[in-house]
Order: sequence, then structure tokens, then C-alpha cells
Amino acid sequence: MLIVGIAGGTGSGKTTFARALQTSMGEDCVIVPQDSYYVAHTELTFDERLKINYDHPDALEDELLITHLRQLRQGKSIQVPVYDFEIYARTRETTQVLPRAIVIVEGILVLSNPRLRDEFDLKVFVDTDPDVRILRRLIRDVRQRGRTLESVRSQYLETVKPMHEAFVEPSKRYADLIVPEGGHNQVALETVAAVLRQYLQDGENRLTASTREME
Repeated sequence: MLIVGIAGGTGSGKTTFARALQTSMGEDCVIVPQDSYYVAHTELTFDERLKINYDHPDALEDELLITHLRQLRQGKSIQVPVYDFEIYARTRETTQVLPRAIVIVEGILVLSNPRLRDEFDLKVFVDTDPDVRILRRLIRDVRQRGRTLESVRSQYLETVKPMHEAFVEPSKRYADLIVPEGGHNQVALETVAAVLRQYLQDGENRLTASTREME
């Protein structure tokens, strides 16, 4: 099994990049979103959950994610939490994920935690202009997550931007590959997909050599 970590700032295109890779790889690939692992906080009211800084590493239950990745390596299925962004809480539902040859973990902070980072065989950082990222986040949060323009603006200035500078951007140094413009970078997509296909064809012992050729 090959586990790929894809990080990048909010709205960078990392999810688009991950999904494009999954489409390219077909049934051999599955995505595990880090967003599914926000701490449940079932003991808090909605108003209390609104005050949480969701862009800080402490907002995520990385230990559960690490446990799940290790279970996948062992050939076991996992139950991924389902997080509802409109109520800022997990639902009672879970999604079953079966082991696949390639597992992609994508999220803004997947490279910031050393313990989580150590689970990845290949680490990718999607790097996109900040103005593009905030516009993408604004459209996504208003259309898909039921947010208001004012709430998105406030959250960006109060937590998203400072946390990006403190945790997300510094994690770029740990990436094996830095991809400009995310899912719109067809050359990078085809290059990474080629490495993953070679892994499927030749086995894990060829991955290191392939990565070196790309550098």
C-alpha cells in the first residue's frame, strides 16, 4: 500500500488534485479527507462550536486518523467519521473505507503533524496564490456550507490567514513535491499519476527511484 499526503492552504485546489488523481488511478485508489476528522465536540452547544478555531491543528483528531491509516495498511476496513460543516459537528453516520493499493489523505494540515506526516510514503503540497484561494473558499463556503459572506470574511481574517501562516505554509518544507495551482496543473497531475502507476506495476521498491527522477 502507498499512502500519499496532499496538503495546501484553503482553496488551493488540493481536493481537486486528489480527486483527479483518484479518477486517473481508478478502483486502486481511495481518498480519506482530513476534514472528516474534526473533533466531535458533542458536549458543546452550536454557539460554543462556532467559537472554535477550526484552522488550528488542535481542532483535528489526528490520532484517530493515524490509527485508521495503520489499520488500512493491515488490510482492515475503517469507518471514517462524517462531519457536517453547517452545524460544525460530526453526524452519527460513518463511511466505510476499504483498503486500496493507493490511499490519498488530503487536508490543509496533513503535513504539519510529524506523527501523521510519518505515515505518508509520498508528500505533496499544492501551492496557490492567496487571492485565488480566498475567492475559492468564499464561493465554496457560501454555496456548499451555508455560510454568509460576513462569516467567511471574519473567519478568514481571524483564524484562516493567521493559521495558514503559522502552520500550513511552514509545512511546505516537508513536501517531496510542490504543485502550483492544484488540480489545474495538468503536467503535475500526469507526472504524479505516472509515479503511482509505476508503483502499482513494479511494487513499492521502485517508488524512491521514481521520486528522485522527478526532482
